[in-house]
Amino acid sequence: MARPRTFDEDVVIARAAEVFGRIGYNACSVDDLVEATALHRGSLYKAFGSKRGLFERVLDQALVGEWYRDPAVLDLLITALRELAPTDLPIAARCRDALQAYGEHAAELLGARLLDHLPTHDSNKE
Repeated sequence: MARPRTFDEDVVIARAAEVFGRIGYNACSVDDLVEATALHRGSLYKAFGSKRGLFERVLDQALVGEWYRDPAVLDLLITALRELAPTDLPIAARCRDALQAYGEHAAELLGARLLDHLPTHDSNKE
């Protein structure tokens, strides 16, 4: 008989979301996720299947309600759009559906958040 889960899946998803949003999908290793979630590697794989499986769950949970008002969710969406959507059609569809559901306002907030991440030029340093 399998042992019951002894962790809160919502907490694991929230911690993984923070890591993916902060360092990106490609830069994030399974070791980073193990450290952030305090789960053993085997438990992580058993619960979510893979790093991508965990990212899908994170993205699905994040893109509910008025997600576009949360800067952390916007960072996660930017990660999905930049790193996965160009070659991953299911992720691209999730992103497209989320943006289309909320229209121009969500796209404007996403664009503003993207601009926040651009380096600024300090003319006093020349």
